[in-house]
Amino acid sequence: MATGKGFNAPMQVSEELGAIVGNKPKSRGQVVKKLWEYIKANKLQDKKDKRVILASQDKKLGKVLGKKDINMFQMTKKVSAHLSKVAD
Repeated sequence: MATGKGFNAPMQVSEELGAIVGNKPKSRGQVVKKLWEYIKANKLQDKKDKRVILASQDKKLGKVLGKKDINMFQMTKKVSAHLSKVAD
């Protein structure tokens, strides 16, 4: 498990996000890394513009990022809604 504060603090992931990155607490950095692994493995980037994530083409990713395709810079905001502080 990640230790630290801020970006490195362990966070509990939602059930929807856990279906992609695993259910154990992870830092935001670990969550983003796992998300990118999933996106690339499932070819969920627009072929012409790699900054666009094709969330509409994947059920699991659609539950986390929404049903519309989004820009990778919007991903952080969407993911934050699926993270919460780990209970002591």
